[in-house]
Amino acid sequence: MPDHPTASWEAMQGSSVFYRRQQLFTLDSKLPNFGEYIVAGCRYGGPIAMMRDSTKIIALNRATPSFAKSQIQVFSSAGEGLLLFSWDQAKIIRFGWTYDERLVVLNEEGVYRVYDLQGDYQQHSLGNEASELGVIDARIHENGMVAVTGSLTLLEVKGWDGGRPMTLANPKLSEPPNSWAVIPPDITVSRHVEVLLSVDNTVYTVDTLESIDQRLSQGPFTHICPSPNGKSLALLTFSGTLLVVSTDFQRRMAEFDTSSVTAEGQIQQVEWCGNDAITVTWDSLVVLVGPFADTLQYFYTGNTFAITEPDGVRIIGPDVCDLIQKVPAPNLSIFRPGSTSPAAILYDAWESFSQRSLKADESIRSIRPELASAVDGCIEAAGQEWEPYWQRRLLSAAKFGRGFLDFYNPTDFVNMGQTLKVLNAVRYYQIGIPLTYSQYTYTSPSHLISRLTSRNMHLLALRISTYLSLKPDVVLKHWASAKILRSRPTNTGTGTDAELDGDEEVCKLIVDKFKELGGADVSYAEIAKRAWEAGRVGLATKLLDHERRASDQVPLLLSMKEDRLALEKAVGSGDTDLVYQVLLHLHQHLTLGNFFRLIEDGGEKLAPASRLLQVYAREQNRDMLRDFYYSDDRRVESAVLALDEASRMSDPASRIATVKSAQKFFSEDKDRGFEAKMMDESVRLLTLQQQLETEAGENTTFFGLSVNETIRACILNGMIKKADKIKADFKVPDKRFWHIKLYALTEIRDFEGLDGFAKSKKSPIGYEPFVRHLVEKGHTKEAVAYVARCDPPKRADLYAECEEWRMAGKECKERGDKRKLEELRKKCPNSMVAREYDQILSTMK
Repeated sequence: MPDHPTASWEAMQGSSVFYRRQQLFTLDSKLPNFGEYIVAGCRYGGPIAMMRDSTKIIALNRATPSFAKSQIQVFSSAGEGLLLFSWDQAKIIRFGWTYDERLVVLNEEGVYRVYDLQGDYQQHSLGNEASELGVIDARIHENGMVAVTGSLTLLEVKGWDGGRPMTLANPKLSEPPNSWAVIPPDITVSRHVEVLLSVDNTVYTVDTLESIDQRLSQGPFTHICPSPNGKSLALLTFSGTLLVVSTDFQRRMAEFDTSSVTAEGQIQQVEWCGNDAITVTWDSLVVLVGPFADTLQYFYTGNTFAITEPDGVRIIGPDVCDLIQKVPAPNLSIFRPGSTSPAAILYDAWESFSQRSLKADESIRSIRPELASAVDGCIEAAGQEWEPYWQRRLLSAAKFGRGFLDFYNPTDFVNMGQTLKVLNAVRYYQIGIPLTYSQYTYTSPSHLISRLTSRNMHLLALRISTYLSLKPDVVLKHWASAKILRSRPTNTGTGTDAELDGDEEVCKLIVDKFKELGGADVSYAEIAKRAWEAGRVGLATKLLDHERRASDQVPLLLSMKEDRLALEKAVGSGDTDLVYQVLLHLHQHLTLGNFFRLIEDGGEKLAPASRLLQVYAREQNRDMLRDFYYSDDRRVESAVLALDEASRMSDPASRIATVKSAQKFFSEDKDRGFEAKMMDESVRLLTLQQQLETEAGENTTFFGLSVNETIRACILNGMIKKADKIKADFKVPDKRFWHIKLYALTEIRDFEGLDGFAKSKKSPIGYEPFVRHLVEKGHTKEAVAYVARCDPPKRADLYAECEEWRMAGKECKERGDKRKLEELRKKCPNSMVAREYDQILSTMK
């Protein structure tokens, strides 16, 4: 049976607060001596990275493992090797871990790489300033980095996507700080990164806007360490005094003289143990300093390395990996000797019940009003225990108490059981992730899944995902990417007939596995991208065939230079925006000839793309549309486009040239002879209009008018002979010409000219149009003269329209048209005209 939970407890602050040291793993000297290496630890039970410290002298032929100074090795908390890689760049300045367990390595030239646990990396730079002036130091936090350049300016990098560094406020340093630290933006009040610099006797607080001197006098400080919640600071002076102040430097919380501790060597680290205590380490001693300067001492057999956790501190020594933390309140209330809390009584009741003691019933009765809270307390305490034995006992006690409750939601109980199964699985030494319940709830299950996949532990990640009812997509995608990188293509056949059988097999394996494990919604495009990046173009294309979303297929196909396939997929999707995206991409990256040839050779498959291209080009890029029609030998469309452009032109010479080009296009098509002839006449007309404008002066516009409008303009400007010539040259029909001239002469009120025109020869349109148009324009008197030339049956009505009622009556009398006269009698404007009509009617039979 494992030791009782209180066996590792030690009291502080007069036995009111307890801390415990939980042994996580036995290392058995798997790790090198920390004193000879530069070490960076990842939080949340993550791995540690080690690089030999070139400033330290090490003995040869040592039994412990060692590696070259140009290598970085990564170990799990259990001492298992995860990664080893060589460094071939400039001198390393700093390395550290991101939130998602990637290792960031920065060199003195401002170049940094972000490694995953498989050794793949992305390389970025801090910019020209860092490259030219160099980088002398840096601090790396989970979501960014702050670097000090050779000119002692501060550069901040946000995220790990290679974003442009931002310069912080200038603290005006004359030399590098004695020590410094960074408070990440997610735990600062301003939500911006804050840099703390120990300069002379004080500390400067620097952010993006300003640099503030906190006006301290106890410095300089050898260590500055912010707490995990960003509310407190631990400061260690050169004289060995440990100060704890608030991050706004308004309150001093504690002070401790480290020289009172009997220890060999210098202080190695100052780290926080949660947010309540501070860990100070020497070569083989770890001292825990409480809020009231109380201390606890833990001894080790050699050098240690401490990693701050949100709920404690992880100590990695030569032989063990420990977690030191404040005993959680639920566990303290249950296991503290003499505790009378409801949870403690419930646990005692369960133990009595297990031993068949009658005391169990008495204990349950005593806490009946608080039984629900006691059950909750046992569940919470189970989550905080490391040993499965005590986890089961506490959950059994909770289950026992739940049986006495009429209404209790078992969700928390079930969730805790599931969570503990997951945590116990990843705490196994071969997995090596000593994650506490508090860290698990803070980082989320999906974060744990991604950590397992980054280690290529896909089976465990998949089982946990299934157990927690999480979608397996993340695991399957990572597994497929790893499978692609590990597999090797095999060639069969010779020459151009060779095929990569490996591609077909890997594709089938991935698709079948996705279908089997419920990954039907996984995007194959992301996996295909990894295959393409690995040089497996054929495999990438095969995987993309299984991608159902064209919007994911097409961008990758374009990146792979599979232009025709990308365009076919876009057209097949029916998404016009996607088709336009492909067309514009291809137009930008291909020569014009290859671009048009790709569309033309597509036949019916790419016909919709061809039509969409024409619609776009007609509105946005007519030069491209002209080139497209020309390359496809579309003479008629080219001619129509030229005419459309000509209609928008104001320059006469350009317009004539454009119409001539349209005439040329039409003439090259044997079925378009009529259109070619019309274009020829249009050129003649435009040329004539240029001449007419020259003769008429600047204020008269002829250019661009139709033949009819040109004749009318000539008449309006007194160019009667020109109008007659245009009629003859362009074979304008007599009827149309007479109408045009009638309207034009009426408009300029040239009634003499109109009368002469009417008498020049017999009107082909008759004279009724003369009458009606003059009446319509209000010239009734002038219209009367033309009524007599009209057909006799219509004269009476025409006289009436000219308001000549007497002449209308006279016309009816002369023709003996009594019926027409009676009709006019009903319309006559006054009684006098009516009496005259009555007299005429009385004389007619």
